[in-house]
Amino acid sequence: MVLFAAEGVAEADPKLDDLTPRQIVAALDKYVIGQDNAKRAVAVALRNRMRRQKLPPEMAEEIAPKNILMIGPTGIGKTEIARRLARLTGSPFLKVEATKYTEVGYVGRDVESMVRDLAEISVDMVREEKATEIEDKAESNAEERVLDLLLPPVKPAAKGRGSETDEAALEQFQRTRAKLRDQLREGKLDGRRVELDVREKPMPFSLQVFDGSNMLEGVDINLPEMLSTMMGSKTKKRKMPINEAIDYLIQEEEQKLIDMEQVARRAIDRVEQSGIIFIDEIDKIAGRESGHGPDVSREGVQRDLLPIIEGTTVNTRYGMLRTDHILFIAAGAFHVAKPADLIPELQGRFPIRVELAPLTANDFIRILTEPKNALVKQYTALLETEGLKLKFTDDAITEISRFATMVNDAHENIGARRLHTIMEALLEDISFEAPDIKKKNIRIDGDYVRKTIGDIVGDEDLARYIL
Repeated sequence: MVLFAAEGVAEADPKLDDLTPRQIVAALDKYVIGQDNAKRAVAVALRNRMRRQKLPPEMAEEIAPKNILMIGPTGIGKTEIARRLARLTGSPFLKVEATKYTEVGYVGRDVESMVRDLAEISVDMVREEKATEIEDKAESNAEERVLDLLLPPVKPAAKGRGSETDEAALEQFQRTRAKLRDQLREGKLDGRRVELDVREKPMPFSLQVFDGSNMLEGVDINLPEMLSTMMGSKTKKRKMPINEAIDYLIQEEEQKLIDMEQVARRAIDRVEQSGIIFIDEIDKIAGRESGHGPDVSREGVQRDLLPIIEGTTVNTRYGMLRTDHILFIAAGAFHVAKPADLIPELQGRFPIRVELAPLTANDFIRILTEPKNALVKQYTALLETEGLKLKFTDDAITEISRFATMVNDAHENIGARRLHTIMEALLEDISFEAPDIKKKNIRIDGDYVRKTIGDIVGDEDLARYIL
């Protein structure tokens, strides 16, 4: 009833507007096992975002996103559901921990910094998309510049000289250049060195600005960068191999071809219309003030979060950014505090509440085998690079799941993350000896799992520190 998924690249559907909630859930099912209520909630939230974009501007402006509060213990997939949703849609996505922020007046990060961080992520996304669009042009320009270094263009002949001589010299130049181009593309010239004018990078020196109570993030002033912009950046001669020179020139051409002002505008618009912020551990800032101790500012953090989630305008280095239509997904275990311990105004801003179910041994079995990036598939692929072929039997999978459940029940319940520790302990010797093992086909069965893990699970002290 949960997901297990490693970091990977998810497929983005080019016909996102045509995705129904059922299809969104099906896409999440590739990485998420169970947790149907949570998947349905995020699918509806995504579909409503698409519906809103098809409305007249006056009506669309009035429709706020229905933020989601996920409730459940650690390791059951709250974060991964939100992350997979963002990858599916290609939306700017940021995961933050509520505990890293302090209210205004305390030393630490203010809540507006999460919006600035999301803007930076969006700018990087749009810049990469633009770089992909102009990749061929940048490579072509870089190739021409390298050819100019290897064979400088023919200078026009002086007046009075014969045109036949000019034409012969031009033809000879074009033939030689064509041969060099072929050799360059075949990699035969990679070892040759050329001299380039390389721009000197300014030394990092950042001036932080304070407002008397807290640091104003996002208004860093890089003096060397400002001076180089006003006075022109210095260059120096540097010799390098042709393959390195091409890589450098491609980056330089990309910087020339990409309009960063347009990138910034698109990035800000993308954040405003489709940004997602996942606030984890929100239960850690729930509860009323005690007036002393390390948690003295937690209710203040809630009050600072409120205008961001309600909708406000944040000043970023790329311009003003409105948070009215950013989708906020909050999550917490709520073992001690309860959702009702949040301030009423904040509770009202998370109208959709989903409780995620704890994991069982059967869930672990499915997690180990069914997802596209299941843990068993990952370890099998890793050791196959050493020539080893691992075969996990059904009873081995059952035993791994049983031990994971036992350790979770006996100690802290960390959900599917327990499978990582079990698998590492199970395959530690094989992974260490892999390059030297003569037998290339290895069978992992229930007896092997019990022999390797059983003693550790049975010893409470060992299990506490190892698993």
